[in-house]
Amino acid sequence: MAPIPGSGLAKGLAVTLRTMTKKSHTAQYPDAQPDLPPRTRGVIGLFEENCTVCMLCARECPDWCIYIDSHKETIPAAAPGGRERSRNVLDRFAIDFALCMYCGICIEVCPFDALFWSPEFEYAETDIHELTHERDKLREWMWTVPEPPALDPGAEEPKEIAAARKAAEKLAATQAAEATQAAEATQAAEATQAAEATQAAEATQAAEADRAPEAAEADRAPGADRAAGSGTPPAAPGTGEPQPPTEGGTA
Repeated sequence: MAPIPGSGLAKGLAVTLRTMTKKSHTAQYPDAQPDLPPRTRGVIGLFEENCTVCMLCARECPDWCIYIDSHKETIPAAAPGGRERSRNVLDRFAIDFALCMYCGICIEVCPFDALFWSPEFEYAETDIHELTHERDKLREWMWTVPEPPALDPGAEEPKEIAAARKAAEKLAATQAAEATQAAEATQAAEATQAAEATQAAEATQAAEADRAPEAAEADRAPGADRAAGSGTPPAAPGTGEPQPPTEGGTA
């Protein structure tokens, strides 16, 4: 059956009339932020602690928009006689969002869960060269990543949370040990000062006890002792004979 001439126009006008009778909903952006789905592909956030500089994301990127720089550091042996180890330390992690096509391959191939999708979309720039964002900006976007769905009962704890908890517990244990050592050092210093003060006081008392007999002997005059013991008046100076008593009193 041949279509009726003008049926397409009639259908289009019918859709227009139905739309005109409905109430419009205006998004009050930017005053009101849109409610985006949790799996929105906005930007890519970097969880730097999980990155091992394996370069897998940069090699698999079809646009070659990921730039990574690193250097090696030597880790001393954990036990005497052990072997030193080397590890890669991240120096630069940048993504050029002017080239990125938001395919998500870098996030899928990362074996250590260092890259995540963030629903953040307000990162427009006036210069295309400023769309290359470094790891500091990528780390800020990491905190806008929505929480993953709840795990099933009895499921294993996510390794990001386990690593963060272990790091926090290790830091708390180190701080507690340092505080304990400082308190013990303070107590030892106070005990040493108290012992030194006690020794100094004992030495002072001993010295005073040794000087007491000598001082008593020095205070007693030999002539006065003899006069007090015999009742004879002391001798006149230079004669050796007893000095006669004077008028009005004794010599």
